[in-house]
Amino acid sequence: MFIAMNRFKVRKGEEPAFETRWRERDTHLHTVPGFVEFHLLKGPERDDHVLYASHTIWRSHADFEAWTRSEAFRAAHRDAGQGRSLTIAHPEFEGFEVIETVMPPARAAGQARAR
Repeated sequence: MFIAMNRFKVRKGEEPAFETRWRERDTHLHTVPGFVEFHLLKGPERDDHVLYASHTIWRSHADFEAWTRSEAFRAAHRDAGQGRSLTIAHPEFEGFEVIETVMPPARAAGQARAR
């Protein structure tokens, strides 16, 4: 499993616009092989920004890499950078290979049946 995260430093006061932009986008993720789930996270508030992170779980690093080279990726990012800037800098990407997963027994049993 692979987790892809982008951190965004959103200008104070722009949080509603940033969240709306994410909610209204056409992600195309659900059509991509290896996509597991997506979360938009809101973090701590700082003097000049609020930290957000996009958190996408992929079946494998290879699936994530394939997504970045896909037409679905280009379509999902087609309008990136359009409109007024809601952030104080470019997003910072972080990618992680999952080493361990811990979940409740009932959920683990359900995932084992799904395989």
